[in-house]
Amino acid sequence: MPGDRTVVARGGDATQTHEVGRFEQLPKWLNLVPMVLQWLWLGIRYRSVTLPSAANPHITAGGLVGEGKLEYFRQMGPLARAATAEHIGVRVEESTHASDVVAAMHAAGLRFPIVVKPDLGWCGYGVRKIVDDDALAHYLSLYPRGQMLVLQRYLAEEGEAGLFYMRHRDELTGRLVGVLLRHYPHVIGNGRDTVATLIAADQRLKRATGSRLHECLYDPAFVPSAGEKVRLSTIASTRVGGMYEDATAAATPALTARIDAIARDMPDFHVGRFDVRYSTLEALRAGELTIMEVNGAGSEAVHAWDPKYSIAEVYRIVFAKQRALFRIADANRRAGHRPIGMRALARLHLEQQDLMGRY
Repeated sequence: MPGDRTVVARGGDATQTHEVGRFEQLPKWLNLVPMVLQWLWLGIRYRSVTLPSAANPHITAGGLVGEGKLEYFRQMGPLARAATAEHIGVRVEESTHASDVVAAMHAAGLRFPIVVKPDLGWCGYGVRKIVDDDALAHYLSLYPRGQMLVLQRYLAEEGEAGLFYMRHRDELTGRLVGVLLRHYPHVIGNGRDTVATLIAADQRLKRATGSRLHECLYDPAFVPSAGEKVRLSTIASTRVGGMYEDATAAATPALTARIDAIARDMPDFHVGRFDVRYSTLEALRAGELTIMEVNGAGSEAVHAWDPKYSIAEVYRIVFAKQRALFRIADANRRAGHRPIGMRALARLHLEQQDLMGRY
């Protein structure tokens, strides 16, 4: 299968490479060290290293770790639900058959193609575009038993954004502290080279597809015609070669008001990221979007991963987010919402990590 293909304006630079930022080039363990150190310092200052788990009191661990996507959906009021792509949740057991899942889809108004993803997931692991019964049956055969699965309407809009939201409990309205645009990993053909050759010529794609965790969903031997765009992944994570762009300047009053209204239609939701699809940047700025999923206090300030930022600038953005997170959670604690214990938080983390390896 050559993957998702579209034709873009011919005559463009098919050999253009996508830059890898300096922060992304650091080993993962190394770039986490300063973040962990500030987290520990804030934990000492606020007398609790797990305090951010009180940021969203009605979500497991505040959304730091261990919460399911369906938790957010279940707590949405009518306004927020109307802005969210249609979906169902299914617990996958030995007795689960694809025909039963398809029947549940149809009863909910869902038709192929759909997107399936683990309810308890992270960083796009286990997310797939499913186009027919056979593909669904294959996915279900590999899915961990006893775990919830989310089936959601496939959103064909080209644009994807992460909208990072914060609201102190004493504030009347919240704010967007970051707008992230995700760009899907892709190559643009020149009529001569294979997809594999085009990937090898791109710094970002070569780096990502070389990982043992990367799943090949395209035909490396396929030769796209001149100007033909071949998308390489269902998701746009940097883990699979996607690129992040900081578009916080797009946080117009209309977009901010739209997300604030949605967030306030969820009980005591104060910190998180709304992952959305949109048709054009102008539409996004006007607040025209569809929610794919919501993440809580554990959401990273990933707009800082824009390659234009220096390492120092990345940490400045991330540190500011951590300080605001602790302030919000502290106010919630003073209102009577207790943070989760360290042992319980560690258990949730280990359970989630175990599942990541099984998706």
